[in-house]
Amino acid sequence: MIRTITSACLVLLFGAFGIMQAQAQDQTENQDPRVDYPHCTRAELEAATAAYVDAQSKGDISKLQFAENAQFLENMSMVEKGDGLWNTKLPIAYSASFHDPQRCKTFTEIVVTEGGHPYVIGTRLYLNDGKILRVDSLVTDKGDWLFNANAYKKYASSEDWSVLPVSQRTRGQEMINGANAYLDQFADKFTEAPWGRPCERLEGGAYTNVKGETDTTCKVGIPAGVLYIINRDYLVDEEKGVVNIFCRFGSGTGMPDSHTFKYLDGKFRYVHTLSVNLTDNPSPQARDDGTIIR
Repeated sequence: MIRTITSACLVLLFGAFGIMQAQAQDQTENQDPRVDYPHCTRAELEAATAAYVDAQSKGDISKLQFAENAQFLENMSMVEKGDGLWNTKLPIAYSASFHDPQRCKTFTEIVVTEGGHPYVIGTRLYLNDGKILRVDSLVTDKGDWLFNANAYKKYASSEDWSVLPVSQRTRGQEMINGANAYLDQFADKFTEAPWGRPCERLEGGAYTNVKGETDTTCKVGIPAGVLYIINRDYLVDEEKGVVNIFCRFGSGTGMPDSHTFKYLDGKFRYVHTLSVNLTDNPSPQARDDGTIIR
C-alpha cells in the first residue's frame, strides 16, 4: 500500500516537474527582451529614429539593427515582424522624434496625409548596445479618437518641439510627476497638474487653439466619472523638455494611448495624444481645421 502511494506520488511529482519545465521553456521563448538597465548613447538613439523614419517611407525595415529576440507590437498587441505597418511604404508628411538615453527609448510621431490612407503613428523603439529590442507602434486612422491627419500635421508642424536652453529645462522626474498628475485626474478630479500658459493640446487631430490666440490654456476639462489610466511606460527627453507615456485607459485591455507633454520652465507648453479605438463603434472625429465634429 505504501509502495503504491509512493509510486503515485512520484508520478504526480514528475508530472508536475514536466509541466514546470514546459512553462519555463515557454516563458523563455516569449521572454520580454527589454532589460532593467540598458546601455545606449543619444547618438545611437538618434540614428535609430532616423533609420526608422527612412524605413517607414520605403516600407523596408531590413536595414534596422534588431536583437535576435526582438519583439514587435502594433496597437499594444504582439505581431509578426512582417505583419506591421512598418512594412508598408508611406509618404511621410511630418515626423518628430524624441530620445531618452537613460532608459534607451525613442518615440517618433509620423503623419501621413497623402496616398489614399491617412495615418498618425506613434512608434517606440527600445534599444540596448546598439540593437533594437522592441518596436511598439500605435497606428491611428479614420475611426480612432478625434482623428484627422491633416489637422495633426498642420498644428504639430507649427509648434516648437526643439532643444531647449538649459535654463528652461525641467528635471526628468519632475516631468514624469506632472504627466502622472495629469493622467491621475481621470480618476481624481482634485489632482493638480502643472498647467502652463500659453499651452496648446493636439488630441488625435482636435486642437485647443484653432483661432491662433496668444494666451491659451490646455486646461479644458476632464471627462466625468472615474477612469484609471494604467500600464504607464515612460520616456524622457530632458534636452527637448519632453515626456511621453504609453498607457491604457481603464484596464489591461483598454484603449491603447500615447500622451506626450512638452515642458517649458516647469509647465506644460504642448500636449499631444494618440488613442486607438478598439471597438467597432467609430469615435468622434476632427475637421481639417482642428474643430470637433459633434
